[in-house]
Amino acid sequence: MTGRKPTRCTRTRGKKGVPHIDPDDPPRRRANQAKGHGTWETDRPPVPGVVGRTSGRVWFRVGHRSGSAELVDATVLPATKPGAMVYTDDWNGYNPLDRRDRGHATVNHSRGEFARDDDGDGIREVHCNTMEGIWTGLRNFLRPFRGVSKIYLEQYVIIFQWSYNIKTVTDEFLRVLLGCTGTTKLVT
Repeated sequence: MTGRKPTRCTRTRGKKGVPHIDPDDPPRRRANQAKGHGTWETDRPPVPGVVGRTSGRVWFRVGHRSGSAELVDATVLPATKPGAMVYTDDWNGYNPLDRRDRGHATVNHSRGEFARDDDGDGIREVHCNTMEGIWTGLRNFLRPFRGVSKIYLEQYVIIFQWSYNIKTVTDEFLRVLLGCTGTTKLVT
């Protein structure tokens, strides 16, 4: 050690703790983390999804708005059968499910509720944790691409959906994937 004091670069420190009072110079938000629900117009298209509790299959679509008409009519109804039970959080956009021949139970995250046992059997069946975990997987899948254009987002989402829904990779699957018609076994 030479006894020199470490120097600080004043350009990269920023002004931590100093409020931005000039409306013409708002603080920079990293990675477009604007508050509220995203829309196609704000370059944050919503990606609603449905996962089957028994099948484990997932279905996504890229939407234009986060409204209940697009969410319920275009996502949940085509992916479920009449009489199916749908578990969601308590966002008001899901309210039309009660009028669409679907059972609907919610959890209230703002009250600290993430899973609930309605029938008293000791199993907390009312939750949306499965879908939340799958969305985390989708975000992790998209992260290495460092930002995907909304024009191509649906194609990336379809690839993730396809890879998630494939539960086992068989030899026949690999042959189809690689375009091989024959077998790789040696004939002696």
